[in-house]
Amino acid sequence: MDSMEGLKYLPAFQAAEKPEGNAWLLAIENRRILMKNLGDRISIPDRDELKRILWGSIKEDAGKAVTEDIAEEYIGSYGEHGCYCTRINEGREWPEGFQLVELRELTALTGDPGLFILSGAAHHILHWKSMNQYCGRCGHKTVAKKDERAMACNNCGNVIYPRISPATITAILREDRLLLAHNRNFGQGLYSLIAGYVEPGESLEQCVEREIREEVGIKVKNIRYFSSQPWSFPDSLMVAFIAEYDSGEIEVDKIEIVDAGWYRADALPLIPNTDSVAGKIIRWFREEYGKKE
Repeated sequence: MDSMEGLKYLPAFQAAEKPEGNAWLLAIENRRILMKNLGDRISIPDRDELKRILWGSIKEDAGKAVTEDIAEEYIGSYGEHGCYCTRINEGREWPEGFQLVELRELTALTGDPGLFILSGAAHHILHWKSMNQYCGRCGHKTVAKKDERAMACNNCGNVIYPRISPATITAILREDRLLLAHNRNFGQGLYSLIAGYVEPGESLEQCVEREIREEVGIKVKNIRYFSSQPWSFPDSLMVAFIAEYDSGEIEVDKIEIVDAGWYRADALPLIPNTDSVAGKIIRWFREEYGKKE
């Protein structure tokens, strides 16, 4: 029903043989990205400029070179920009004109929702690599494969691909009302949709039914697909659905969900922003059902 932003980002594993002009380097520190302040706007830094800053700041620490900031990974292109990413250490000082920005603030600060998708991909890949430096089968050091995005163990032959964890998120409709819930991990007053990870042996539709039953105690019917979105915190793929209320009364689990209720389009509480697919579905509901008398 709704196409997600970020179509300018084209994922890829290998850069073109011909050097790409206007290349970007996405430098990630936990869930923040280093941006360049251009006065009237901020931008992802030029790769060559940022590499000079990173390389030029290597210092000797007890006789051992600090090189964590140097490794970079090609992740594809964004418009005319080839895109690389690297992990940077916490607590560094950066030259004037550079600033760290929370990934989830990028859209508001740049006006470009696609940069959230791009930086999320960088965060996802860097997190995966950091978590798989050693083989989970035999414990030996892994190395990056040269022909695909994967880590390999030369001792036992194990190959580790980027983890993608599917999860469902569902808008539950009851006539002209939408079910919204407050998760105990949300900020004060924020309400959103019911979501959860897919279990082994479970279809997406079964996940929708189970999560709703477990978290708010009701049954749904007529489950239909809405859209999907990569959600790299750290490695989810959110698959969004719309479902209709079938039966039961709301009974929150008090473990994840502490409050839930039915809301009309003209009386919604605080909801997620449009970086999330939840925010997009709720706004779709507000637009579609706010028109109805």
